[in-house]
Amino acid sequence: MNTEDAQQHEPGDEAAESRTVRVVLVDDHRMFRTGVQAEIGETGRTGIEVVGEAADVDQAVTVITATRPEVVLLDVHLPGGGGVEVLRRSEAMMTDPDRPVRFLGLSVSDAAEDVIGVIRGGARGYVTKTITGTDLVNAIFRVADGDAVFSPRLAGFVLDAFAGTDIPPVDEDLDSLTQREREVLRLIARGYAYKEVAKQLFISVKTVESHVSAVLRKLQLSNRNELTRWAAARRLV
Repeated sequence: MNTEDAQQHEPGDEAAESRTVRVVLVDDHRMFRTGVQAEIGETGRTGIEVVGEAADVDQAVTVITATRPEVVLLDVHLPGGGGVEVLRRSEAMMTDPDRPVRFLGLSVSDAAEDVIGVIRGGARGYVTKTITGTDLVNAIFRVADGDAVFSPRLAGFVLDAFAGTDIPPVDEDLDSLTQREREVLRLIARGYAYKEVAKQLFISVKTVESHVSAVLRKLQLSNRNELTRWAAARRLV
């Protein structure tokens, strides 16, 4: 996605040359962390210094506490309780008046409940993993400055939620799925092939097949077409 509503932060800008933002990457996929590091972590070019990484909730809290970055790029779905748990355990650092740690959600999920969950937890913004490297650098600088950053569609979810309208209702069937099963469900319902889902989520095709089977079983559906209709009825696609 290259439509994030942000001013471009050009690598040659005076601000980029004179200022560095310290960042921690929190994501349970090592390959994705490596890709982000390669995309934004060349400090002399981007002004971003990646000072730590973590793959689960406990690691995240430990690394954030030790490094006290200005911005944390936080995945929603993490072992140990998810991004919301990281935010809960980092509340004191977020509210530190002298050295606040600010969080930017960065996830494959664009589901309303995921976006709203991390924003209610204290994150300053939310972008999806389709964001370009240039736009991500710009978003990091804006969040470090205290701005809120969203792509336009995701901003609508947040505005609706905090206005008290169109808040996603509790859905027991959806709640029966794990976070990873929800991710697979949404991508399959959007027409992605198993190989495409595997690439998006950094998992194997066999793992995708296993998740689809679990989703169909839990929702008592027979095939992919029924799954797509089920997801569309709940506005998940």
